[in-house]
Amino acid sequence: MAPQRFQEQFEKIRRSMPGVELATGPDDAAEFIYEKGVVLARDGEEARLVEDTVRAHFATFAGLAADDVRRVSPETNRSGVTRIRVGDPGQGGRRGDRAVAGALRALRETEGNAGRRLISRNHVVHIAVNACPGDEPVPVPFAAGPNPAVAEGGYDPDSAVGVLVVDTGLTHDYASYPAMAHVQGDPQRDECDGDGVLQQYAGHGTFISGLVAAVAPNTNVVSRNTLNDAGAILESEFGDKLFEAVERDGWPALISLSAGTSNGSTEGLLGLTAFMEALRQQPRTLLVAAAGNNASATPFWPAAYADQPEYAQSVISVGALRSDGEFGACFSNHGAWVKVYAPGERLTGALTGFRAPVPYIYQHSTHDTCRHHFTYACTCQAPRHLGVLSEDPGTTPGIPDRVMFEGFAQWSGTSFATPVVAAMIAAHMTAHKETDPRAARQQLLATNTGFAEVRGAVVPALIPPTWSPVPVVNVPPAL
Repeated sequence: MAPQRFQEQFEKIRRSMPGVELATGPDDAAEFIYEKGVVLARDGEEARLVEDTVRAHFATFAGLAADDVRRVSPETNRSGVTRIRVGDPGQGGRRGDRAVAGALRALRETEGNAGRRLISRNHVVHIAVNACPGDEPVPVPFAAGPNPAVAEGGYDPDSAVGVLVVDTGLTHDYASYPAMAHVQGDPQRDECDGDGVLQQYAGHGTFISGLVAAVAPNTNVVSRNTLNDAGAILESEFGDKLFEAVERDGWPALISLSAGTSNGSTEGLLGLTAFMEALRQQPRTLLVAAAGNNASATPFWPAAYADQPEYAQSVISVGALRSDGEFGACFSNHGAWVKVYAPGERLTGALTGFRAPVPYIYQHSTHDTCRHHFTYACTCQAPRHLGVLSEDPGTTPGIPDRVMFEGFAQWSGTSFATPVVAAMIAAHMTAHKETDPRAARQQLLATNTGFAEVRGAVVPALIPPTWSPVPVVNVPPAL
């Protein structure tokens, strides 16, 4: 059974993608979300092979007829993938799609002969993750200031390091926060609903961009709204959108990406193959990618590309530490494929600008105990609030908690550990006059003296000099 938070976010994402039928997988594990009735294949001969093979086996698939098998997207695009319809997306429920599963089975023998994967589900890539950030933002008084605090050193446009944030864009008054005065990019679309209430992910890209600007002031931060709609996008579209983002202003030194998905595979995302190959050929660009918030060792893409030899130099994957910096946060993904950790629990930064207070209504309720079975007072439990999406059908609904934001917020997730690492690499480049971000990453890790414990393993931890740890409180075991 899918975790409660995952189920709630599935509904949120489904509503944000009208006209697209979605299912969870694999089977009942609900590790990822994908498009029903459709598979992906590489353009050209491989797409034709997939189409012919599935059509030849259509009688074995529930609800599938021969004329259901057809291409439903242009044969050529930057990502090099084609969407192939293999069934009726309207059939069945949300817990898997038998037609897609049948298509995958039909290609297994052919894939073995070909020596590589020919077919894939069309996964939903979304903000990292448990289908959402580690928690929802919490208001912080302006007097508290940001944490990490703004580092010393000014902004020099001639030497600033280029950082591209691929996320939700920028809230309309972001530049009212002085540290972000030189940040540029796309606006957050649909920032508030019709009643003037902040949407669930509004401010996500602003928060990330503000963390980069605080830890590394000498950066040219460009924030794109590639992931505006509930932080979700189909894999078949994601590669094209990444190409579009990097090519608008040229490939940057650093890309901060706080989104991805697991896929039940160790081979990455078929829809990102072309982009990852292009990234590998850009020696002056490094992708800094969030490891995800599923509290799992299952590879999460594109962060897990950091563990593949051909991409190890072009990607670094980032997990989150809890608020004391000594251990992994309860929600953080983990494993050998996560290459570095940084503070990612209860960071304080700019959610909006400072011109006027704006309301927010919580979408998720907190839990009585940690949903990942940790024993410290984590963000699963505190601060307490009741959310809109957590109501059980047939029960008397409670009144969801409403708060006001006046600029700063605390927020948690590998989403936010990721820009901290990107900023520390950028700051190293400035301090050492290093122009190669991949070399800067190696130098920074080679001289790093910080370590933390994550699931019994000792891991490298990058701690910004201006970050202040927050002591954690252990919860006594139940009697």
